[in-house]
Amino acid sequence: MVTTTTPNLGPDFARLWATSAATNVADGIMIAAGPLLVARLTDDPVAIGAVAFVGQLPWLLFSLISGVLVDRWDRRRVVVAVNLYRAVIVGALALAVWADAVSVWLVYLAFFLIGVGETLVDTAASALVPDIVAVAALPTANARQQAVSIVANLFVAPPLGAALFVAAAMLPFSLESALFLVGAAVAATVRFRQPPRPVERRARMRDEITEGLRWAWSHKLLRAMAVSLCLMNIALMATIAILVLYAEQRLGLGEVGFGLLFAAVAAGGLLGSAVAPWLQRRVGDSLLVRVGLLIETATHFGLALTTDAWVAGAINFLFGVHGAVLGVVLTSVRQRAVPEHLRGRVGSVYSLLIIGGAAIGSLVGGFVARGFGITAPFWAAGVAMVVLTAVVWRGFRPAAFTAQVP
Repeated sequence: MVTTTTPNLGPDFARLWATSAATNVADGIMIAAGPLLVARLTDDPVAIGAVAFVGQLPWLLFSLISGVLVDRWDRRRVVVAVNLYRAVIVGALALAVWADAVSVWLVYLAFFLIGVGETLVDTAASALVPDIVAVAALPTANARQQAVSIVANLFVAPPLGAALFVAAAMLPFSLESALFLVGAAVAATVRFRQPPRPVERRARMRDEITEGLRWAWSHKLLRAMAVSLCLMNIALMATIAILVLYAEQRLGLGEVGFGLLFAAVAAGGLLGSAVAPWLQRRVGDSLLVRVGLLIETATHFGLALTTDAWVAGAINFLFGVHGAVLGVVLTSVRQRAVPEHLRGRVGSVYSLLIIGGAAIGSLVGGFVARGFGITAPFWAAGVAMVVLTAVVWRGFRPAAFTAQVP
């Protein structure tokens, strides 16, 4: 049980948090600037939706391998090296935009290469948290990580990215490259509470992947969480992939207004991250997950029905609260349950299902919008969530959490 006092997370968590702040602002700039750049090159909803898909495709291809490498390598060094790599890729894209040599396919290539790096850095960063803070402090640490991720990714960065893009198309990508460099420099200063464990290298990577898969699938609660989040992300990303067109055609918003839709999510995320540890103590993980399913369902139907930008913003705000709370709950549950030597591999299985689902949704959303109209992905997502909620409701009862999480 988490104590009622706020745990002392320490200076090394602050360094990891600062790394997350810099790199999440960079990621959030790309969230807005990437689709805007492609939308300037083409008005095909499939081509625009494919931007998100291409960035998430590496999770389908490489996440299990990345999980093994994160368990083999020094996780701090992984964070440093991959941020340097991402700075180079985005810097090259900025130069291509400046030279007027950019194309849709070049944007796809940049997003894919950045996504390859993210399979390593995101898995390593999540596995680092229990190495830096005590188990009792995990909900608070994850809440702060969740807060900086949502606020930077959605509140600060997308409006900034959109505004910089309007001023000059290369500016958001140049700033993004610089922020990755900052993230690498700060991550290099992180230290551990205890010396890193000795790394055991097995002869065959396949054996290590299999071990992670078997452990993850044998844990009933984590399996239910991962499969549910996979399906939820298919539904969610089918809508987010065409959000730039939804904002323009349905809500009458321009480029900056599109960024502000993300800002509404982030404002809710900031509130949700602040109250998540308190809610976990007061009402428990089970109720929070179940209420989250209902909110996510209502979000899709609400956005399908409204044509008012203010109503859409309010819906996104509530969704942001839910998303932050759910993220803190599920991440803390997983970190408490998974043994230290399996964190990378089990985390990569989780990411394969969750971000792989997002990749599939990103690709599907454009086709659904092209064939049935701009609100069709929202209606389809709402119906899918109704079915999912009915199927998994019993699996998230309170006993499921108390029985399988120490």
